[in-house]
Amino acid sequence: MLSFPLDKVRAIIDRGRTDAKTHGGFRNPYRSLHPVSDEQPGLWLVGDRGVYLCSNGKLADGARPLIAYAEECDPNTCDDWFEVKRRTFGGDDGVEFLDAKQLEAMMAASPNATHLRVAFSSGALQLCLVERL
Repeated sequence: MLSFPLDKVRAIIDRGRTDAKTHGGFRNPYRSLHPVSDEQPGLWLVGDRGVYLCSNGKLADGARPLIAYAEECDPNTCDDWFEVKRRTFGGDDGVEFLDAKQLEAMMAASPNATHLRVAFSSGALQLCLVERL
């Protein structure tokens, strides 16, 4: 399982919407495989050098999206990030889209939650909110 603080999740969703409003919409990581004309606000769960959440609003040339690493898989703070990434996300790099509206509904229904937890099983992601003290 990987954990992301909800204050960072909210900030990434907000940043994606701000970038989309300023720069003309949302990015679609699957455009070359499956073009979609109704891109929507959300987060990308990215497995690359570590595992992180990334805003999906379109960016100005040269700009970088807002990201937040999983607490357990941050290459800046975790020496075993590669092993954690391999055990959770898998050995290959990739992107999974998480719908902002669904995440916001979960957060509204769990006002005491502090973290988004992402669990991986064969072919599926499970999202849940937890309260850490």
